[in-house]
Amino acid sequence: MGVSVERYVAVVGFGQFYGRKIFKPDQIVKLVKEPNNPFDDEAIRVEIEPVGQVGYVANSTATVPRGCHSAGRIYDTFEQHCYGIVRFVTKETVIVELLDKIRMQIFLLETCDLHQLS
Repeated sequence: MGVSVERYVAVVGFGQFYGRKIFKPDQIVKLVKEPNNPFDDEAIRVEIEPVGQVGYVANSTATVPRGCHSAGRIYDTFEQHCYGIVRFVTKETVIVELLDKIRMQIFLLETCDLHQLS
């Protein structure tokens, strides 16, 4: 089952990792289920490559802003992980739009010495 378009979540707990300054608008983040999390059965961690974990998707009525979905609300809409794009960064929270069926591609660029071409 894919993730619906125009769905938003809030990232919380970033103060325990790298802070909010690591987030930039239009940045791609990976949302990964944590089924064995001892504190939350529907925990979803947020990762930025190559840094790693940078927070969690909000899952409490006290931390989910109006217009956003909780981790529990989106938990069953994807398999093990999905992707999102940072839309807003404020002092208190980071808002991420969930992306539907994104395909990540890695391009390797080879550099060559221009002198070798002559």
